[in-house]
Amino acid sequence: MLTITNFSKTYAGGKKAVDNLSLTVNAGEIMGFIGHNGAGKTTTLRAVAGILDFTEGEIVIDGHSVKDEPVAAKQVTAFLPDNPDLYEFLTGIKYLAFIADIYGISKDVREERIRKYADAFELTGALGSPIGGYSHGMKQKLAVISALIRAPRLLILDEPFVGLDPQAAFVLKGFLREICAAGGAVFFSTHVLEVAEKLCDRIAIIKGGRLVKMGTTASVVGDESLEQVFLELAQEGGAHA
Repeated sequence: MLTITNFSKTYAGGKKAVDNLSLTVNAGEIMGFIGHNGAGKTTTLRAVAGILDFTEGEIVIDGHSVKDEPVAAKQVTAFLPDNPDLYEFLTGIKYLAFIADIYGISKDVREERIRKYADAFELTGALGSPIGGYSHGMKQKLAVISALIRAPRLLILDEPFVGLDPQAAFVLKGFLREICAAGGAVFFSTHVLEVAEKLCDRIAIIKGGRLVKMGTTASVVGDESLEQVFLELAQEGGAHA
């Protein structure tokens, strides 16, 4: 579903945020992307989403090159940043209608999907109100719904559980599994290592822009916890796996 090959990103001033990263996210699986702040996670996710230019390496989503076929790649992708910008002058329902218009989702389909996800996240009653009056958690729920209504083949999430209450986080986990059951895939970063350990099929750990460990969650964790593995790699640097 997602193949990243020899991807590197250097910012102005010579800072190399990501260094020769290669990984694959298969259809039907959830891949967790773990690393300290500044490790290169957000840079990678933004490049995969097609909103950050890069010159080194290749990123392919569902057979479409992010560089050569950006529109086709974005049509099958939904990206939820860690701090999504919403049009706060719009009501929740008008914002979702705007997103549905962009992606060409028919009236009947959008209404069904909005009803499903808004009910699940207990946001239906607030959809008629301006987004500017929403709490942080409500804005996060709306952003999640705006991604889910697209029925993406690849869902990319940067710290998706920040701001969500335990019930909403539980609901989101279920919908991530639904995407995978339908043949899609999920690639997300998180600092909540317990969630990653329980939810993810595979884990990739990045440090200083370089991949230091990758594999099934069971093989990465072994007899330890993901937290223990992560802290050991953070101290030692680790080796490619």
